[in-house]
Amino acid sequence: MKREIDVFEYAKEIMQAVSSGVLLTTKTKEKVNSMTVSWGTLGIEWSKPIFTVFVRENRFTRSQLDQNGEFTINIPYGSFDKKILGVCGTKSGHTTDKIQELNVTLEPANAISVPAIKELPLTLECKVVYKQKQDANALTKENREKFYPQDVDSSFHGANKDYHIAYYGEIVSAYIIE
Repeated sequence: MKREIDVFEYAKEIMQAVSSGVLLTTKTKEKVNSMTVSWGTLGIEWSKPIFTVFVRENRFTRSQLDQNGEFTINIPYGSFDKKILGVCGTKSGHTTDKIQELNVTLEPANAISVPAIKELPLTLECKVVYKQKQDANALTKENREKFYPQDVDSSFHGANKDYHIAYYGEIVSAYIIE
């Protein structure tokens, strides 16, 4: 059962969870993938509720988002197995089927093709309405040096050489799976 919510009534819970990690889930054809993210914003643009996620250029999730501009944000609400965020934050969808490895429960979405994850029940269903690659020249020197050192290979977990693409997702449905 899904209990529909007003996303802004849960803004505090959502943003506190983002700082610790939430899942960004994508789907193309029959491949569902989740990635732990801790960078995201909740707000309003174009008179629509928006959740913006930031995905590095070389991540598997980026290719998924570029093929299917829909995603869910799966947010811990209550107790949950922290291993889910650990696995989804350290393994790549290029080489691992994280959904199968974790044996999480996929719940059909209300308005998009990407499922929710029952174990992280506060769910935002989003459709990409805008995307933009970060401009390295627009970053402060401090942030560029701290978050994007150019001497670090971008091919391994934790790599941070490549920049982010911001995906602005219109929140088309929000609920808690009960």
